Amino acid sequence: MAAVASTMLPLGTPLPSFTLPDTEGSPVTSDDVGSGKGVLVMFICNHCPYVKHLREGLAEFGRDYMARGLGVVAISSNDAEKYPADAPDAMAREREEAGYPFPYLYDESQQVARDFQAACTPDFFLFDAEGRLAYRGQFDGSRPGNDVAVTGADLRAAADAVMAGRPVEVEQTPSVGCSIKWKAGNAP
Repeated sequence: MAAVASTMLPLGTPLPSFTLPDTEGSPVTSDDVGSGKGVLVMFICNHCPYVKHLREGLAEFGRDYMARGLGVVAISSNDAEKYPADAPDAMAREREEAGYPFPYLYDESQQVARDFQAACTPDFFLFDAEGRLAYRGQFDGSRPGNDVAVTGADLRAAADAVMAGRPVEVEQTPSVGCSIKWKAGNAP
């Protein structure tokens, strides 16, 4: 499994606006998931072993932080024609089976992934209350096969800081995972 690292979008970048369908086909906008405490945008997919490894931790993070007022959304931008396991109907099943409490959106054109400079799954982008990028990096140090527990420690520390209105002090280590499966001619 060849790992790809996050591009580490510059801190302070404004939250790119988007409108994408959720697993029920209803449009969800960046404003819909926004909150006065910050927004986490995750690029994930169903078939990636790195995402599967974090699956329970992602659901738990969503439950914990959405209850505290953080906006959370997941987006799949993979080419569903070549990777049918990542198609919208499969995303709906995955959302239910994984217990994801957050909207899971499909970026068919892949433009939103390009706007975020997303490179891998999972790829995390945490924006502060003013809509500025405060953290981009790993969920934690756990990877498939490395025997490190999935805790979400890095992202949780960053989210705690953002929600308290403090600067993020955790070291921002790039997320690592499978490459986004770009359609022909869409790769950045």
